[in-house]
Parts: sequence; structure tokens; C-alpha cells
Amino acid sequence: MPVSPDMAEDLAAAVSKLYEQAELALIEKVTRALAEGIDSPMWVQLKLAALGNLQTAIVEIIAALQADTTGAIQQAVAKAYDRGQQAAILELGAVATGPALVAAQALPSAAAVDRLAAALIQETGATHSRILRTGLDVYRQVIAEATSAPLLGAITRRQAAERALQAFSRRGVTGFVDRSGRSWNLTSYAEMATRSALGRAAVEAHTDRLAAAGIELVIVSDSPEECERCRPWEGKVLRRDGPSGKGTVEMEHATEDDRMVSVSVAGSLPEARAAGLLHPNCRHSVSIYLPGLTRPPGPKADRTRATYEQSQKQRYLERQVRRWKREAAGAMDDTKKARANAKIREYQGRIRELVAETGLPRKRHREQVASAR
Repeated sequence: MPVSPDMAEDLAAAVSKLYEQAELALIEKVTRALAEGIDSPMWVQLKLAALGNLQTAIVEIIAALQADTTGAIQQAVAKAYDRGQQAAILELGAVATGPALVAAQALPSAAAVDRLAAALIQETGATHSRILRTGLDVYRQVIAEATSAPLLGAITRRQAAERALQAFSRRGVTGFVDRSGRSWNLTSYAEMATRSALGRAAVEAHTDRLAAAGIELVIVSDSPEECERCRPWEGKVLRRDGPSGKGTVEMEHATEDDRMVSVSVAGSLPEARAAGLLHPNCRHSVSIYLPGLTRPPGPKADRTRATYEQSQKQRYLERQVRRWKREAAGAMDDTKKARANAKIREYQGRIRELVAETGLPRKRHREQVASAR
């Protein structure tokens, strides 16, 4: 069975949902704290006096998030690693003989799982301090804007507060930058980091098993939803490990003893992954290459109607669903909350139309409205 980062996507969803819930809880806490008594002449003094209460509430959100995500990440990494191992075992069981067949069994994985889980817990845990800082900064900012705006005679205190909170709800907790310099909000960053780590766990487990079986070559699938980073590697044979660069290797035929065949390789799997293959949103897979037997993938048109651009449109619509969920959480009155909920349903309807038109799989876990803590 081929291995792909896609096989762990559902596991990543369970972790990212916890961050979404925490982000929504933060927005709701800040909104409710500011909305209470907003028409009182003592509103500013009351809000400044209540800053400590808000800080305590946000710290409780972070503590719950820390506890929940630690267990969820450890469980998700273990499952992703096991899926990668099982994928290799199924492949080896179907094609291996002799010593390689003996290697087609699961190996103890606790050390590898602990290492991968600890790295992800550290990466996502680094975001938690920003949750507190963002919540308190927004609270102070709204008080300042709601106080100064009426003095200018432009809008009321309530309108100024609503405007500032709407901007916060739209962007969420921001300020996270990945290794490529791209900016993310809290939920999207946690999802990206988790999907990347779980994909690595599955692929690492798969290649570890192939290495134990003495398998030297793998082949990349030809995905219909490829991006520019992955396209150069589609359908290519790669060294499981070893030197980078193209070349030709002489290998014994997979089923005929003493018969040698020439195999053109495009590079190594680590080289391809460093160039972007098997990134978090990648739909490509890697499987065993059997010299003399394995054939390249068939024509792309035979397999799906979807394109990479259409898959990116789906991602855009999913982001809009998440945006309007945050706006619903930050609404100061029922009318604005109802409008935001209507937008959620609108974008979910557009997703249904897109998947029906293109045949793309629907990612329901990326659309569901999470409840705040």
C-alpha cells in the first residue's frame, strides 16, 4: 500500500480542532467581557478594573489547550506512524520473499513516536503565549478606540467597539510565521504544523520498514492535483535514501534471478522531499519500485477531473467558513451573529457545489463549526 501525507489528514484534524475551539473561546471571552455594561458611563473604569479577571480566564483556556493537545498529539503521531508501518507491511507482504518477507512485520516504534510527538508538542506549544498576549492587547485596544471615537464625533462607543472586535474576529490570533516566511493565524498554523508532522511520521515509518527489508527504490504517483513543487517528481523512480541527483542504476530483476535491468532514477526521496514533495497538502504517494515489473502511472485524464487550482479553491472556501465562524464568535448582538452564521452556510453550500462538479473529496472536518470551550 503506498504511503502519503494524506493518510494522516484526519488525525491532524482532531488536533487542529482543539486550537480552533481555543481561538473561538478567546474571541468570545474578550467580546463578552467588553460588551457587558458598554452603555454605562463607568464602562472604561469597569473594563480596566476587570483586566485581571480576563487574564485569569485566558490562562484557563491555555491550560486546557495544553492538557488536551499533549495527549491528542501523542495519540495522533502514534496512529500516523502505525499507518505508515502497516502500509509498508502490506506492500512487502504482497511482493517480498526470503529475508525481505521476514522484515514485513511491525517494529517497536515507541522511541520514534516519542521523538516526533515531542517535536510537534514543542512547536505548537510555542504558540500558547501569544494567545494570552493577543487577548489582552485586543481588550486594551478596544477600550482605547471605543473611548476616543466618540470624542471625534464620528461613531458611538458601541460602534467603535464592534468595529475593533470585528477586525479581531476576522483575523483571529495572528503573528505566526513558518520557515518559508508565510504568515498564519493560530488555527491554520497549528493545522499546518500538525499535518506536516503527521505526514512525516507516516512516511518515515514506511521508509524505515522498506529499509529493513532491503528495498532500495520507490516510485512517486502521478497525482491529478499536483502543484509546481511536486510536478517534477511525478511518476519518477527515486532512491529510498542515498545520494541526490539523476542517474542510472543496475538492479536485479524483481522476479528473475541473475537478470539485470537498468533503472533511471530522478534522485533520492530525501532530495525530493526537501524540494517540496509530500508537503502537508500533497496528494502524491510513494510505493515500492520493483525492477522490471513496476510500470509508470497511466494517463492523468483516466483518473479524475479535478485540478490543483480547483483543490486550492476548495481550501479558499474552507478558510472563508473558518473566518465567518470567528466573526460569529465575536458578534456583539444576535443580528450580526445571524449574518455570520448565514455566511457560514453560504460558503459550505459553495463547497458542496464544487465537490459535486469536480469529484474532489469533501473535507467535512474542515467545515464543521467547532464549539468554543
